[in-house]
Amino acid sequence: MSDPARIDVHQHLIPPDLSRAMAERAEALGWPAPAWDVRGAIAMMDRRSIATGLLSFPAPVAAPEDPAGARAGARSVNEYTAEVVKDRPDRFGHLAALPLPDLDAALAEAAHALDELNADGLIVLSNVHGRYLGDPAFEPLWAELDARAAVVLIHPTAPPVAPVPGLPSPLVDFPYDTTRTALHLALNGVPRRYPRITMNLPHAGGFLPYAAHRFAVAARLHLDSTPEGLLNDIRRFFFDTAVSAGPATLPSLLAFAAPGHVLYGSDFPMIPEAWATGFDTGVDDYPHWDPDQLHAVNRGNAERLFPRLARS
Repeated sequence: MSDPARIDVHQHLIPPDLSRAMAERAEALGWPAPAWDVRGAIAMMDRRSIATGLLSFPAPVAAPEDPAGARAGARSVNEYTAEVVKDRPDRFGHLAALPLPDLDAALAEAAHALDELNADGLIVLSNVHGRYLGDPAFEPLWAELDARAAVVLIHPTAPPVAPVPGLPSPLVDFPYDTTRTALHLALNGVPRRYPRITMNLPHAGGFLPYAAHRFAVAARLHLDSTPEGLLNDIRRFFFDTAVSAGPATLPSLLAFAAPGHVLYGSDFPMIPEAWATGFDTGVDDYPHWDPDQLHAVNRGNAERLFPRLARS
């Protein structure tokens, strides 16, 4: 039975001035164009027993060659999201966009979003125009976010490789890119050096839980890592259930993830609601939950990450 008070850590919004660009991006990726407005989002949440959704913009805010556009785009998205949350703080939270790869601009925007707009956390894409998140160039960002004990959604995007003809990139390549960037982060020691950052990997971490012990062999190629150490670093990640609570995926995720590190996610509106509700049922009807574990996944684990959403 559905928990009537889910906290959805992986929900998106599309500001009106970006709806056309988002539709064109979806078409280029072979995906249905998403549509979003506040009223429709709340209606969806009521149907799916979601009390609060953490909103983020899940795409680049400008072209790679347009750093000024990225700065302006991130600021516009974040200020729009902040207004949505200001009107309905009970129903929405805010994960702010950053204008990467411009580090100075990203640090400034993170400070503005967290300090001035009261954002609940941040979103970064799994690769930044082909550069993965364990790249040493991003070290100043991780250091700042660790100092702030920030929550970061690491959202998948298209990898810098040619897509498989006829297979939509969000369906096939996005889980692959989540896996790539998570392993890149872990092998470069980022989760270990910055343990106060909460990094959430959507969609059950792509293939990471299923193949973690295989990937641990790669630690033997790194003089400063061991298989056990790499597995411990990978277990520092959090994982959400968006479009992932299938009969094979959910047991694999729960067998691997650290206690308290699984969260509920919907991925609305990037996944059509009709496609996603079956995964909600997969969460609700999973027969092997420990006592209180389902409530923890639906709400309790997120309350610890976002204390303002905690209920007495």
